[in-house]
Amino acid sequence: MNKQHPIPFDKVNITGGFWKDRIELNESVTLDSVRRRFEDTGRFSALSCEWKQGEPDRPHFFYDSDVAKWMEAAAYVLERKNDKQLESYVEDLIDRIERNMTPDGYFNVWYTVVEPGKRFTDRDHHELYCAGHLIEAAVAYYEATGKRRFLDLMCRYAGLIDDVFRRDDSAAFTTPGHPEIELALVRLYRCTGEKRWLDLSRFFIDKRGDNEKDRGEASGFASEDYLQDRIPLRDQSEAVGHSVRACYLYSAMADIAYECGDEELLAAANRIFKNMTEHRMYITGGIGSTRIGEAFTVDGDLPNETAYAETCAAISLAMFAQRMSLTAVDSRYADIVERVIYNGFLSGTSLDGKSFFYENPLSIDLLNRRIKYWRGNEVRLPITQRVEVFDCSCCPPNVTRFVESIGKYIYSYDSDTVYVHQFMESDTDVAINGGTAHISQSTDYPSDGSVTIRVSGAPAKLAVRIPSWCRDCSAGAERAENLGINGGYLFFECEDGAKIELVFDMSPVIISADPSVHEDSGKVAVMRGPIVYCAEGVDNGDIFSLAVSPELNAEPVDLGFGIPALDVDGTRKLGAGALYAPADEAKYELARIRLIPYFAFANRGESDMQVWMNIK
Repeated sequence: MNKQHPIPFDKVNITGGFWKDRIELNESVTLDSVRRRFEDTGRFSALSCEWKQGEPDRPHFFYDSDVAKWMEAAAYVLERKNDKQLESYVEDLIDRIERNMTPDGYFNVWYTVVEPGKRFTDRDHHELYCAGHLIEAAVAYYEATGKRRFLDLMCRYAGLIDDVFRRDDSAAFTTPGHPEIELALVRLYRCTGEKRWLDLSRFFIDKRGDNEKDRGEASGFASEDYLQDRIPLRDQSEAVGHSVRACYLYSAMADIAYECGDEELLAAANRIFKNMTEHRMYITGGIGSTRIGEAFTVDGDLPNETAYAETCAAISLAMFAQRMSLTAVDSRYADIVERVIYNGFLSGTSLDGKSFFYENPLSIDLLNRRIKYWRGNEVRLPITQRVEVFDCSCCPPNVTRFVESIGKYIYSYDSDTVYVHQFMESDTDVAINGGTAHISQSTDYPSDGSVTIRVSGAPAKLAVRIPSWCRDCSAGAERAENLGINGGYLFFECEDGAKIELVFDMSPVIISADPSVHEDSGKVAVMRGPIVYCAEGVDNGDIFSLAVSPELNAEPVDLGFGIPALDVDGTRKLGAGALYAPADEAKYELARIRLIPYFAFANRGESDMQVWMNIK
């Protein structure tokens, strides 16, 4: 294991460009929009635990986690900004938690007002999942403000969980139905230094798939695979089950392997990562191909129109990949982070920052939305327009906390090297080689492939990822020696005042899928740099009659998306006057096809859309 140290987002300044704009939108629009919708739907008031049996608007068993993710996002904003109003919102929620916490440290809305007296009896009711998100929020708020109240409350709760599950074995189940607390406990350990939390996290990892209590818990689509516990984690090789649960669990596996030097667990995480990203992931970085269980299925099963590809799943994959990147010099991990953040994650939010997709399909055929006399009962298709809140609204607060902390995905370091994983206009200071190195990036990436990196202060090696999509790259250096490529990273030995200039060729490329992906047989997608493109009917009329030309002849077009759209060469098939006719009688006309970044689809009204297109 080649351990690297992450550089947290609050130590990274994103100074301009694509992600600076999105962070500002997140802070000015998205965070408050989510807060208002959560107030409207009773999520915040639920924490007061005042609901009574027989009353309407019964709290759901995952409301705690929705609110906790919003609190975590708010804490991230407070890390950098003095916002008394925002802080007061969080303090009010902490007040509600404190008032309703039991003397032994327990807090859960559902088991306080809906099923009192039944705590730790139902593995499927998200009890420990909610606890995990509350722990994460408490750590974030303490790190942002220095206030210990919330952190101390959650340490009490974590202590109770440790007593019940690890020490007394008195709960009705052994491991969480919905993983999350495992990674939260590692985070609590890193914050407090108390090894008890690391031990509890490892207990949950070690016992998953290897205990008697959890046997027979599965029912319906909630199979042992759905719950990732058919066999012990160290023996697993495939990404299975509910995709968000899976990647939260796999993230914790990577955390435990990192903290404990557990090479066997790391090897299992690597096998799973390889299976997921090479056989069960969409070109957009989306994962989870079926709405039945929001789950992985089998290798190559990646349908486009019915793709689930939950926004939270994209976030969880980025979390998993980033943790894996800290264990080895291997650019595969940061490549996946990049694919996710610019495509399958970003599509989950509208361009105005107010509304969200839960699912992120790769094709929309509005004709299928009109055929309701049978398909409405047999095939549930993803919605075609984003909304501000869902009944199950896990994605909106997850989006806002992820955007606000995006800086943590850019850099890491070890004893003598600073790694540049993502390209964003940014700077950071790194304690290295007995001094401090200042690293800065100047770039308009991903609109443009030019990146300038400067190093000042302490001398250090710099390792810059060469993206897997890049076919041609030029690299110039001043006061830095080019040491060559290792693990997909280009290494430089840098002096004080070093300047490295990289140019990644961003010519649009036609992509084909592996033959195992039957859905995409004979079709192609278009990428420019890390950006996946799609065609919409709002620009092109009947997109299903179009085929792109192999030559493309692409021209960039500014439509205000922050990334250029592309006009490319293609053809349009014309009607032959008959429903079926000999293929050699088919007629075509030349067409210019407008492609937009996938993340921008469904922002200009309801429209047909497809990523994978015909080629001619």
